[in-house]
Amino acid sequence: MTSTIKPLLFAVGGAHLDRRGQSSVPFVPGASNPGIMREEPGGGVFNALRLVVQRGVAAEILSVRGGDRIGGMIGAAIQTAGIKDGSAVYMDRATPSYTAILDEHGDVVAGIADMELYELALPRQLLRRKVRDSIALADAVFCDANLPPDALQRLAGLAGGRPLFALAISPAKVSRLAPVFGSLTCLFMNRREARALTGLGSDAALSDIYAALRAKGLRGAIVSNGGDAALAFSGGDAFSIVPPAVNGIADVTGAGDALAGGTIAALMRGTAFPEAVREGMAASMLTLQTHSASPRFSSHQFESALACIPAVVPLS
Repeated sequence: MTSTIKPLLFAVGGAHLDRRGQSSVPFVPGASNPGIMREEPGGGVFNALRLVVQRGVAAEILSVRGGDRIGGMIGAAIQTAGIKDGSAVYMDRATPSYTAILDEHGDVVAGIADMELYELALPRQLLRRKVRDSIALADAVFCDANLPPDALQRLAGLAGGRPLFALAISPAKVSRLAPVFGSLTCLFMNRREARALTGLGSDAALSDIYAALRAKGLRGAIVSNGGDAALAFSGGDAFSIVPPAVNGIADVTGAGDALAGGTIAALMRGTAFPEAVREGMAASMLTLQTHSASPRFSSHQFESALACIPAVVPLS
């Protein structure tokens, strides 16, 4: 019997608790809004990795968490997802968390990220010999902007020329990645994060965003924009792609992480960049239709979603 060895993605970043409160009526700022609270294991890197594993790629995560009940929940979720866990547990610390308030349509109204432990402890973990050994076995490396700039630079050095992917996380954190732009294979971000990097207005043309990001030193990126056209480029190959309309969006949380996970998994399986972006779009569309930031779906569901994703259009 011939065994198939899966490509391995080594990831560093967020694996924490996601809390989301969604209003069941038109949201009124500054008032008490009836709704539903949900919580589940999440984090940008962890959400993306769970999608990566579903799409045929092996994964290992390096994160940090506390010795509390939530930390135990995160550890169990990593194991259940089939991801190798190289994370460190700090018994005297609380596990990081993200709390979002969503309106009745599932769009984020406000969010609070309590992630001090990442700032304090993740850079130290990159000094461990075990991390260097794990990266040496990996086919690609993935990170998010929860790491401070010096830690990101160290990780880029440890990657040693392997494909390096990154998640922007937020407009407040995306600039941390600037020192490693030249090392990134692809940076995943939304239009707000792109504006934070480029200073361009919300009405900027995709061609202007592309030019500004290339001028910053980025070799590849995907800039999503909700239901509007996304920008994607890799080297000199730049194009737009319009996501299909999604009926009954349940929750936007995790859609960008799914876009990253689906695209990375396809690239690591040898798929060409334009088709890999379409796979990422399909994963994002499926995520928007659930109340989970990292849903499970069948191969049939994925192929049905992929059939709805249009072909890419070269950027003029």
